Amino acid sequence: MTDTLTTATAARFVRVGLDNVAREYPNHPGHLLTGPHDLGSPRALHPVFFGSYDWHSSVHQHWMLVRLLHRYPALPEADAIHAWFNATWTPANLEVELAYLADPSRTTFERPYGWAWLVLLHATLHHLAVDPAADPRHAGAAARWATTLRPLQTQLAERAAAWLSTTRLPNRVGAHPNSAFACALLLDAAAMDPAAAGLAPAVHGAARRWYLDDRDAPVRFEPSSADFLSPSLVEAALLSRVLEPGEYARWLDRFLADPTPLTLPVEVEDRTDPQTVHLDGLNLSRAWCWLQIAAPLPHDDPRRPLAGAAARIHRDTSLPHVLHDYVGAHWLPSFVVHLADVEVATTGASR
Repeated sequence: MTDTLTTATAARFVRVGLDNVAREYPNHPGHLLTGPHDLGSPRALHPVFFGSYDWHSSVHQHWMLVRLLHRYPALPEADAIHAWFNATWTPANLEVELAYLADPSRTTFERPYGWAWLVLLHATLHHLAVDPAADPRHAGAAARWATTLRPLQTQLAERAAAWLSTTRLPNRVGAHPNSAFACALLLDAAAMDPAAAGLAPAVHGAARRWYLDDRDAPVRFEPSSADFLSPSLVEAALLSRVLEPGEYARWLDRFLADPTPLTLPVEVEDRTDPQTVHLDGLNLSRAWCWLQIAAPLPHDDPRRPLAGAAARIHRDTSLPHVLHDYVGAHWLPSFVVHLADVEVATTGASR
């Protein structure tokens, strides 16, 4: 595949991301009211993650800013990233975020999607902070920001560990509650961050418990109208990272015997509709899932070229449209950056 992320695209995404995280309205809070005392503006409730339409999107837009700062340290927008984090990521502001999540009525707030992105955000900061090849200025700042975020990471990593160990059944929907995608993000975090390393065996255990006996994925029922994940492909992509290659190939034979319905991208009819535009995210996430599915298969496996072609056409269908309207632009660029990272991990594409 050709490079998904160029320097020019990265700079544009940074500018959009900085606008997003500072944009308080429109806002779609997942906020439980237990009484009139819970009323408050997004900025009052979440002085760090108040922007970008909703809490979880703000978290992964911040992740995108950190990731692009690491990948492209000479971006002209680097100073603006530093200025934003230094101004908003104060101990006082993070204490408000921590207190919000510590409220007993909010133990399931953003489970598991927002939890996983927050844990990955901390891991990405740590990775930048300890990378000997990183720009020293960026690395030093990332270390400070990671320290400030650590109490929030600790709380959500502990919740994620409990969720993984005690939840009997996975959630197989194509949106935020999907269990497999959260597990995939947690594996990414565990590989980079000692503070998240303990989550890897928990993910492996849960994935085997939830998915090992699955067969005959109901691919003919995909997609639903507001999916941004393929329940079948995201599960298969996760298992590609949990099972040994031989065991995985046999499992995939049983689970995804005929992947044909999932090899062609989905048409997006209205990119100003906040639910319909999820399908652009679906095309992007299918692209990275196909790359991960193919990675451990033998080089002569006929599914490898099929997966590569499917990844390309899905990516190319939605990549030109990720900044079409705010209902997509507040989150889709981070999916593009995640896809670019998967390309590096699975195909050896240039960093």
